[in-house]
Amino acid sequence: MKVGFKVLSYFFIAVTLQNCSTASNDTNENTEEPKLYYQELNIPYGDENRQKFDLYLPANRTLNTKTIILIHGGGWVSGDKSDMNTIKDLIRSDFPNLAIANLNYRYANSENKPYPMQTNDITSVITYLKSNAEKYTISNNFGFIGVSAGAHLSLLWSYALDTDKSINMVCSIVGPTNLTDPAYLNNTSPELQALLNMFGETPDIAYLEEASPLHQLTASAPPSILFYGGQDPLIPTTQGTDLRDKLAALNVTHQFTLYPNEAHGWEGLALLDTWTKLKAFIQTHLN
Repeated sequence: MKVGFKVLSYFFIAVTLQNCSTASNDTNENTEEPKLYYQELNIPYGDENRQKFDLYLPANRTLNTKTIILIHGGGWVSGDKSDMNTIKDLIRSDFPNLAIANLNYRYANSENKPYPMQTNDITSVITYLKSNAEKYTISNNFGFIGVSAGAHLSLLWSYALDTDKSINMVCSIVGPTNLTDPAYLNNTSPELQALLNMFGETPDIAYLEEASPLHQLTASAPPSILFYGGQDPLIPTTQGTDLRDKLAALNVTHQFTLYPNEAHGWEGLALLDTWTKLKAFIQTHLN
């Protein structure tokens, strides 16, 4: 999905400027003192160019410090971790005790489907962080914030692949949840169909269910917060409401917000509402 959520950046920049007086001073130097702020950019977690991530570690961290993982959008075929930098900056300002991992993943194409390639990339990053938890002075507990295709991957990893139950929360901002939704299978949009074809032009339904967070959701899923636009041309409203209903039926802690007049991204009061709710959710489940 092409991310129409770049309007998010303007709000994040404004809030960050307001909060800059409380932000910690950055340093790029690694020292043996674990209580200093530290960042490491473009850490390789595989052999391909896209398999890199950025890591931001807060001052005064301990082995109880949790990490929030940012997953960019772009229809599984584009986008970059830099698209999430303003979200990263806002989290650093409002949650100075959290570590942040902002990752790139391999693009899908006619030869390589999004699933399982891209969830495998997330697995590699989480495995790397767990293996180096003592080095970085962080815990094995994580949260996700994903936008669009990145939200789909965040939900799918949290619901289907978190065998250690290390995900404390997951946020989906306009993320696809059900690739077998009739609104997808019977769609008439060439742009949308071109993106869905990344999963195969005549995909097996069993495969689509395996790649759909809705079908992988169980009662042991982590707390989930969902944001959707009622006029989104790429994400039918049912992608959000059906997941909401299943979360409720399984008694999984969740919050759901639908902005009836918004599309694949929003600004103004709706965007302020999004961050206010997400901030409270992070405070409750990850902070």
